This record gives sequence, C-alpha cells and structure tokens, in this order.
Amino acid sequence: MSDEAKTTWRKRLHRAKRVTAGTPRTSHERHRFRGTSMTANPKLPSVPVSAQIRDRIAKAKHRFHANDNISTFLVPGDLDALLDEVASKMEGVLESLVIDVDSDHNTRETARRVAKMYLTEVFRGRYVPAPSVTEFPNAAYLNELMIVGPITVRSACSHHFCPIMGRLWIGLMPNEHSNLIGLSKYARLAEWIMCRPQIQEEAIMQLAEILMNKVTPDGLAVVMEADHFCMHWRGVKDAGTKMINSVMRGSFLKNPALRREFLSLINLKN
Repeated sequence: MSDEAKTTWRKRLHRAKRVTAGTPRTSHERHRFRGTSMTANPKLPSVPVSAQIRDRIAKAKHRFHANDNISTFLVPGDLDALLDEVASKMEGVLESLVIDVDSDHNTRETARRVAKMYLTEVFRGRYVPAPSVTEFPNAAYLNELMIVGPITVRSACSHHFCPIMGRLWIGLMPNEHSNLIGLSKYARLAEWIMCRPQIQEEAIMQLAEILMNKVTPDGLAVVMEADHFCMHWRGVKDAGTKMINSVMRGSFLKNPALRREFLSLINLKN
C-alpha cells in the first residue's frame, strides 16, 4: 500500500472512531451527517426529514410517485433539511462507487451540488406549489384556434434520471366562458410539470389536465417532441431518435379538420 493510501486509510479510521465515540465532528463531517431532523425530545433518536414527510403523506393517504407534487406536505425548514439529507446519502453513493471524496478536489463537494441540483432545479416541480396564474375573462368571445409554442422543456426520465430535452406546442379552442391566461404562464406551467422525474406520455397528460381546469376551453391539444438521453447516452446509444406524442381533448379529439389544422400549423420540421 502506498504512503498516500495509508494516510487516507488512517484518516478514515480516525474519523470513524471519533464519530462512534460521539465526539465533535469536523465541519466536513457535520456537512456529511446533518441530513436528519431531530425530534423535540433530544433523548429520542433522530428522524430523517424524508421519513417525516412520507409519514405526513401516508396519513393523508396521498400518492407520492416520482412525477407527483408534494409541496402541500412540506413545512418551513423541510427543504433545507432535505438538502442536507440527500447530500449525505449522495456522498454514500459516491463512496460506494469507490470515488475518493476526501482527497479528490473535483468530487469533494459533488454530493451537495447534486443534491441542490435535484431539489432546487431539475426536480423543483415536486417541491414547490404551482406558479401563480392570473386568469382573464374572454371579453371578446374568442372562439378561434390559438396556438402557443414551441415551448422549450427540460425534464429527466424516471427510469434512469437521464435528461429529456424537447419542445411542446399547445392548441386551444376557447369559448365565451373560457378563462384566458398570459402567454408566459403556459411556459411556467409546463416547466412546473416537467421539472420532475417523468415519462413523456404522462407529462403532457398532466399538463393537459391542469390547462383544461384553468382555461376551460372547448378543446385542447398538446404535442411534445423530445430527445431522451437514456437512449443517446446509454442502451442503444442512438442519437438520432426523437419521441413525439400528443394529447387531444374536446373538439380537437372530435373534429378531424381542427386537428389537422393544428398539426399543420405547428410544423414539427422547423
């Protein structure tokens, strides 16, 4: 064993003894082990914040699949504690991959960076409420086809956590009772839905559902085209394949002429 390897081994053994003995940890160790939230009684064992959140969800008999939003069950301070917990567990993953997180300057803070990325960016749509959407009455009684897009969307597949990068189009057939929303709100709602572990087919169904509830149109169409890096980066490693799928509701489903008009106007080739 090299001198450097022996030194690293001694450091880890010393750290393990110190933690086992309950002595104060270094700042690096506090960073690694603070991913749990203490109960009110300090004599009781600590309970991970993720377990506390799951308990709330279970009591409410609510689902918490990868593409569900769980913001209703979070209380102030949960996200900070969850960030610490995910970071500590992610560091365990790196260690299990036999990556030296102690002396490798490139991966020393990787666990926390990854945890922050998941909670505040890539999967943000799971942990925050839906964006505020101002609705306006259809004062001009608009009843002609409206199309919004292409909207750039980014997600991650729930099978491999690999990126999904694409664009989508939204078609609306409003009626006199419809609520109109600002153009940017379509993109904000799409981002909120997509910033979760998803599969493309379910993602656009979720988006269609929320738009039908907010706008109440006679018809709604959503088409998404995306690259899936679980195919580009791994598996068959086919960089040329895209996935295109659609959801049609109301008049778009019943009226073939309207559906053809929408599909011809979005012009997927561009």
